[in-house]
Amino acid sequence: MRRIKKGNDVVVIAGKDKGKRGKVIRFIGDDRVVVENINLVKRHTRGNPMQGTPGGIIDKEMPIHISNIALINQTTNKADKVGFKFLEDGTKVRYFKSNGEVIAD
Repeated sequence: MRRIKKGNDVVVIAGKDKGKRGKVIRFIGDDRVVVENINLVKRHTRGNPMQGTPGGIIDKEMPIHISNIALINQTTNKADKVGFKFLEDGTKVRYFKSNGEVIAD
């Protein structure tokens, strides 16, 4: 079980985009994630008329290391650490360390 999952709202805590927020789009390997509108780079692409894709310069999201992002606690609206615990019925859940609130998946 991962501390951060696809679709979670996160904030960047280190790097050139520090303080920006976004949603996790996908994981690349075990330690890198792609977050929407974070770590944008200019990509020079060649058009392909067979596929109908235009050429030019596009903005593209690149992966960022998972240690440089933190999950946003919706109640406090701040970055928070995530822990794991087992409920009474034996299911493993994620929770916020600051207030003990279970994260809804």
